[in-house]
Amino acid sequence: MRALTISDHGGPEQLRYRESLPAPILAGAHDVRVRIRSAALNHLDLFVLEGAPGISIVPPWIPGSDGAGEIESVGSAVTRVKVGDRVLLNPGSSCGTCEYCTSGDQPLCLRYRILGEHVPGTLAEFVVVHESRAHIIPDGVTFDQAAAFPLATLTAWRMVVTRARVTAGEDVLIRGIGGGVAQAALQIAGGLGARVWVSSTSEEKLERARAMGADETLNQHTHDVGREARARTGKRGMDVVIDNVGVATWSQSLFALGRRGRLVTCGGTSGPMVETDVRRMYWNQWTLMGSTMGSDAEFDAIMDELRAGRLLPEIDSVFDLVDGQAAFVRLAAGDQFGKVVIRV
Repeated sequence: MRALTISDHGGPEQLRYRESLPAPILAGAHDVRVRIRSAALNHLDLFVLEGAPGISIVPPWIPGSDGAGEIESVGSAVTRVKVGDRVLLNPGSSCGTCEYCTSGDQPLCLRYRILGEHVPGTLAEFVVVHESRAHIIPDGVTFDQAAAFPLATLTAWRMVVTRARVTAGEDVLIRGIGGGVAQAALQIAGGLGARVWVSSTSEEKLERARAMGADETLNQHTHDVGREARARTGKRGMDVVIDNVGVATWSQSLFALGRRGRLVTCGGTSGPMVETDVRRMYWNQWTLMGSTMGSDAEFDAIMDELRAGRLLPEIDSVFDLVDGQAAFVRLAAGDQFGKVVIRV
């Protein structure tokens, strides 16, 4: 089996393309083996490569959380899909029996696992998952689009819909519009009728975001985002801020937040340690929320959107598996607009 692997933590130079790895086998009656056609990168893959706290790999480790392909073989009890079906994968799985799982909040499960982080991932010819993780790709959606869809869209849906509870007419600021989560959040918040603001250091990315439906753009290279957002709203500020950038944007994200505002964060791509003036927090009665991944019901919701022809991801670039190291370099540079895809 061909795969892109990690033998030690570090930068993209630690990635190795291999051609003779053993293919994973069906271990359970409800398992399916998927022949991966396309995979997509997320910042999580960079964290796994770099060796973030709590991440432990067994070399040669196969990264990759997002993938799409065809069912190649199935376990004896599989009924959900059949050999030959085109599927995309829900990258998260849980125990199914704990208090969080039985209440429908699977991402809080203490045994929650993500492809590429806790179990071998999608940057390989084959991956084995439980049949419940495989979802039929709608007609007209390519493998590249299907691979780029799951993790970022699921994460954004939970942030915008479940956590922030965005409603029509609200002002929503999304930081760092070049990434997949931010772009999915733009589409979701816009579909809910919100007035969507986006920020970036790149004027080209802001122009492309306007073409995607952004109502207002803020160049954080030439403007103080917090002050500009307040100035354009008559000092009222934002109802919601979606921030997965972290330390580089945190202070201005809070300054942009209006009274009773909600800030939702799902990551810290620029660094995790942030400072908050608690006086401003209680005086303005803010709600600051964390969010990660999404539940099975939320995944069903985004699949409904995909079947309706909505929330199709932007594709920045496509690389072959043998050139996977270059794909990681592209993502790490932060110049992308949309998802970086690897064809397997």
